Amino acid sequence: MGLAKTEMFTDLQNEISLFAKVFGHPARVAILQHLFKINSCVCGDLVNEIGLAQPTISQHLKELKHLGLIKGNVEGTSVCYCIHAENWTAMKVVMTEFLNQDINVEQDCC
Repeated sequence: MGLAKTEMFTDLQNEISLFAKVFGHPARVAILQHLFKINSCVCGDLVNEIGLAQPTISQHLKELKHLGLIKGNVEGTSVCYCIHAENWTAMKVVMTEFLNQDINVEQDCC
């Protein structure tokens, strides 16, 4: 069997790529912003807040949870979501290090 393309890259490169992907959809950005704004868990308000269908919101929540940026707790028949603070902080460290790289050329080479 051949290698999956992601196996050609380092763990860090794959991690940065996954973070970039999760921020690549405005609905996921809106969900994260809402969770930060309310600073607590949210169960069913996201459909009304974001304006997308429940299955669509659920898919975006699944992506955010899979990456570990949010966590969910079961309360009765619903799942309540909030920011996973420890993982959010770890993601910020990785992305800040990546984004703070500077170009060290003395003159324009392109």
